[in-house]
Amino acid sequence: MPTENKKNETVELIRLNKFLSHNSKYSRREADKLIEDGRVSVNSKVVKNLATKVTENDLVKIDKQVIKIDKERMYTVIVYNKPKGELVTKNDPQGRRTIYHTLGSKYKHYLPIGRLDYASEGVILLSDSVDVVNALMHSNLERVYKLKVDGEINYKVEEAMKNGLDLDDATLGAHEDTKIQSMSFSPFVAYQILTNNHNFSKIKVVISEGKNRELRRFFSHFGLNVMDLKRLDFGGVSLNNLPTGKSRFLSKEEYRNLREYLKTLDND
Repeated sequence: MPTENKKNETVELIRLNKFLSHNSKYSRREADKLIEDGRVSVNSKVVKNLATKVTENDLVKIDKQVIKIDKERMYTVIVYNKPKGELVTKNDPQGRRTIYHTLGSKYKHYLPIGRLDYASEGVILLSDSVDVVNALMHSNLERVYKLKVDGEINYKVEEAMKNGLDLDDATLGAHEDTKIQSMSFSPFVAYQILTNNHNFSKIKVVISEGKNRELRRFFSHFGLNVMDLKRLDFGGVSLNNLPTGKSRFLSKEEYRNLREYLKTLDND
């Protein structure tokens, strides 16, 4: 919960391990160990309680080294391996299960970066920063998917993947109540046909857009119903053997790549 300082400015309390992981080289697990070992002090007092919370105005040290706030990284991003049968929304009027039922209350204030529909699975990124969410949601970062369709991927499909496609009526593959009628599909960044026959085909595709049910609409135009759809990677962030229905924090390298990407947006 936010608190007020002497100047009546609202400041936010965050867990000490989160503060350390955001502003130092240590992960949350490593930060917990430092706290337990008595190596962390807050305002010159050693703390060992893992539930300790601090603000950006507190003086936090590891051993005798002051931890300086990294303003560029005062946010958190998590990766969630969404299963089929969950909606990417806060609430559903029909009472269906959402990702927040699985993620739990501690992530209720996190916002999803893009969507996967009820029947799809795989990588969903969420963040507690609206700016990060907006930047990534509207980015041209590559998204990698593996799909199974109920038919053959012929030369017409391949030509559309290579050259793009403009449809005045792109409602096939969309929700019945969709308000999006027409759609333009940019050329796929890459694709790999894994299996291809009359009964079903499997294909791995890379696209740089995140439009509403884009892949289902695209393949439905060619009479191919998407039977399975799994997102494997979003902007270089993959599942990394993350089990279905589980979440993880970005790795140090993934945070570094994210910061570098966000800097490029600031420089545009």
